[in-house]
Amino acid sequence: MSYTSTTSTRPGPTSNEATTETLLLKHAPLVKKIALHIQARLPDSVQLDDLLQAGMIGLLQASKSFDPTKGASFETFAGIRIRGAIIDEVRTSDWTPRSVSQNIREIGAAIRAVEMRTGRKARESEIADEMGLPLAEYQKIAREASTARVLSCDEMLDDEGRAYLDIPSPDDDPSIHLQNMDRQRLVAEKIRELPERERLMMSLYYEQELNLKEIGAILGVSESRVSQIHGQALARIRAQLEND
Repeated sequence: MSYTSTTSTRPGPTSNEATTETLLLKHAPLVKKIALHIQARLPDSVQLDDLLQAGMIGLLQASKSFDPTKGASFETFAGIRIRGAIIDEVRTSDWTPRSVSQNIREIGAAIRAVEMRTGRKARESEIADEMGLPLAEYQKIAREASTARVLSCDEMLDDEGRAYLDIPSPDDDPSIHLQNMDRQRLVAEKIRELPERERLMMSLYYEQELNLKEIGAILGVSESRVSQIHGQALARIRAQLEND
């Protein structure tokens, strides 16, 4: 009696496919880590699942274009691609109300006017007066600016929609990397020129990566107050960049 084999003839995965799948599985936790870190700086309306999906796309792109002969580890290379893909997803999501964007520009204009008139850093009470707003209303706007997409330090945009701190791809032309480094140095310079409390807040938030509650405990103020300081610092930096 003869037997006919029923074994499937469908080809198994190629070595490249297997390698890609292995990299995706191994580095999926990196995607989640980066997505959670970015989400913590965004409004509650931004869904983690959307960031994770974008991050996995970035990881997949990294797995296809990684060249181990260039010296960088895959994790370093993938981290750049993952973060860039997530930020691209955030940029395409129009969750910043137009009124917030307009208010941010008005804060910047008020800061410039006060500082040109007084020759020193503008105080929040002076900014509020310049805008013709009660202090409490100005502080509310500053809190909104703290989470506004157009002013995040990852993608602080100029009036033409270009990022002061864009994230270049490793495959970009060297001139793009040099331009990005110049912008980073410029923003770092403006941060050093901030009033002491705003400068400390920015350092704790972006360098030490503390959350608003932790920063509030260090500064001895509420989380809401930290958010106000953050928004005002960002508006001040943008005003200085526009002056330049």
